[in-house]
Amino acid sequence: MSSEPQFSDQPGGFVGKPLVRVEGREKVTGKAKYAAEFALPGLTYGVLATSPIAKGKIQSIDTTAAAKELGVIAVLTHQNLPKLAKTPDTPEGKKDTNAPMGFMPLTSDEIFYAAQPVALVVADTLEHATHAATLVKVTYAPQKPIADFHDPKAELFDPEKVQDGKQKGHTKRGEPQAAFASSPIQLTATYTHPVYNHNPMEPGSTTAHWEAADRLTVYESTQGVTRTQSTLSAMTGLPREQVRVITKYLGGGFGCKGSTWPHTVLTVQAAKAVGRPVKLMLTRPQMFTSMGHREDQSQVMKLGASADGKITSLIHTKQSTTSPWDNYAEPNSKIVDLLYASPSFESSYELARANVMTSTFMRAPGEAPGSFAIECSMDDLAARLGVDPIEIRLRNYADHDYGTGQQWSSKSLKQCYTRGAELFGWSKRNPKAGATRDGRYFVGMGMASASYPVHNSQGTARARLYADGHAVVQAGATDLGTGTYTVMTQVAADSLGLPIEKVRFELGDTQLPTAPNSGGSVAAGTVSSSIFLACQDVWQKLIKAAVIDKKSPLYRAKPEDVTVEKGRLFLKKDPKKGEAFGELMKRGEITDIEGMAQGKYGSGYEDAAAAKNADPTQKDQAGHHSMHSFGAHFCEVRVDMDLGTIRVSKWVSVIGAGRILNAQTARSQIIGGAIFGIGSALMEETVRDPHYSRYTNADLASYHVPVNADIPNMTVEFVEEHDPYINAMGVKGIGEIAMVGVAAAVANAVYHATGKRLRDLPLTPDKVLMAGLPS
Repeated sequence: MSSEPQFSDQPGGFVGKPLVRVEGREKVTGKAKYAAEFALPGLTYGVLATSPIAKGKIQSIDTTAAAKELGVIAVLTHQNLPKLAKTPDTPEGKKDTNAPMGFMPLTSDEIFYAAQPVALVVADTLEHATHAATLVKVTYAPQKPIADFHDPKAELFDPEKVQDGKQKGHTKRGEPQAAFASSPIQLTATYTHPVYNHNPMEPGSTTAHWEAADRLTVYESTQGVTRTQSTLSAMTGLPREQVRVITKYLGGGFGCKGSTWPHTVLTVQAAKAVGRPVKLMLTRPQMFTSMGHREDQSQVMKLGASADGKITSLIHTKQSTTSPWDNYAEPNSKIVDLLYASPSFESSYELARANVMTSTFMRAPGEAPGSFAIECSMDDLAARLGVDPIEIRLRNYADHDYGTGQQWSSKSLKQCYTRGAELFGWSKRNPKAGATRDGRYFVGMGMASASYPVHNSQGTARARLYADGHAVVQAGATDLGTGTYTVMTQVAADSLGLPIEKVRFELGDTQLPTAPNSGGSVAAGTVSSSIFLACQDVWQKLIKAAVIDKKSPLYRAKPEDVTVEKGRLFLKKDPKKGEAFGELMKRGEITDIEGMAQGKYGSGYEDAAAAKNADPTQKDQAGHHSMHSFGAHFCEVRVDMDLGTIRVSKWVSVIGAGRILNAQTARSQIIGGAIFGIGSALMEETVRDPHYSRYTNADLASYHVPVNADIPNMTVEFVEEHDPYINAMGVKGIGEIAMVGVAAAVANAVYHATGKRLRDLPLTPDKVLMAGLPS
């Protein structure tokens, strides 16, 4: 990687450029420190011993042998672990701690799920702790577990009717049942999804250090230091300012690191117990049972349409598995209600408690599985009518959000269809399913729409500009590995008019201004807007200094008549009359000047003057628009009907997501999300034994994920899109939309190749072979 500054000949114009990662050198040389790489004085190592049963009680625990092993400092169980100030096992405690799971291990003798922690061994080395953990002897009184919602003993319930139910999955608009019953075309299908696990490259890791009895520092692999700080503050009873959370680098998360899970809290408790820093890293098998998962689920999609293919009714129901304590379920129905014009809609869902840990958000929670149901159904409707899949989507194009009645803040879906079809070569598609061959392979082309909401969020940033021409910009954000360091440096450099190498962006520390989690596609828009506005605050302060400085060319000018470009302040009507910020600051002996601001969604305008002079009516309208990214995925597959294998041989994604901050990292995001979706479509599946409720493939040898050989060269483009409502930078976010509709595009291509509709994910060879040859 070149060490030369990039785009540095002239400051400005960095946003949108394919800037190579500013943090790249640290990562490839090993200087980047992750949560488990801080070598603190007196550091010890924690290892979890876990339960082999999924339901029952602990009858006895014998820690004698483990405690006698070389280097062992403590063996902690529910009998001797330091108590927490608050636990999430009550509605009040769950609310205050913001914990994802309403149960904390090592608080009782009850076992609720397989691989539940039953002891935590702390030793002077990882090897000593690992060995000692195998010596903890636990006697159990096992009971018959319930594995999932398919179990005959599982009782389905409506979560909206229970006392602590927070999920709102029931929606009704119009008269969907009557409309469906009277529709000339009626489609009903069931779509099933297995358990999926996140499996980021970096496992869950915590290093906890009590610097004093009332001061805690935690190095944590988290998608949000602010949220983690809040949870640990509530659980330990410490004021927030006495809990510091640091995450400088993160090796992926995909949602599993969006909350604070029990292993993190246990590490904090262990550090308190032994009076020394403790580091705990989950093993790969423990990653399957410690940080949530995408729940196994079944969706029934009923679509009614007129004879010409106009949707008249959509009815969506869902069933899924939850833990013994929590009611989390992905909100699949939102995208079903959103994508197409439908006068009537209804959704509902049911949960069943089982002996599993709590499920959690996984990339595009709700939208990814929901899009599989609606997008496959749209292709089935097209096949019924004998029309092109794009045409059926255009006939049902939603010119506004039918769910809310609001206008879109911006929508470029038609442009995504047009450009995607052109790049892909869609016009060459044989309309007849099962009719295209290439030697032994059946070839199919499929596509699907994509959408993801612009979630409401807010955060704060600080920008400090120095007279010598450099700046430090800060926000307590997290870089998941997707390029936050880089894109925020670009935004700051443009906003301050500085070369890239003169700007340092700092993140990942609760001592910095607060920022939202990196999740839900909120970080890029929120943090970039906060930085932009903080830089505007710097300029406003400098403009005020200039107009009162008798030696400044801008002396006595009205502040609103002064503007800034590339680090120079000047009159709007007379650009020659002005000066560089450095001259002003040095003359006034101003060593540095600081600006702070809060960026949030629903407040547009790309410069301070526009915001100040904007029509108040337009400002009010910002919060009254439906804000979403849109896109289209196109897929070609080759199906070997002798072996049942499916290979993705061509891929195109075209996305409309507002302003793109970095063309290179954005393209990588879309590619990564599409690969994620292809994995879920063709191979990923966590298998839970129905008798013991244990995972049988909790490792990367048997939980199959795509490798390079599974993925073709991918084409990604972005539709240029200006959205005046979403935030100060016009950024929508792209982390989730990248995989919405991907599984459907693959399944639709398989249908076109074989003439057989497969609705049970993943689409493995056995299912292809059972479907049989094209008729």
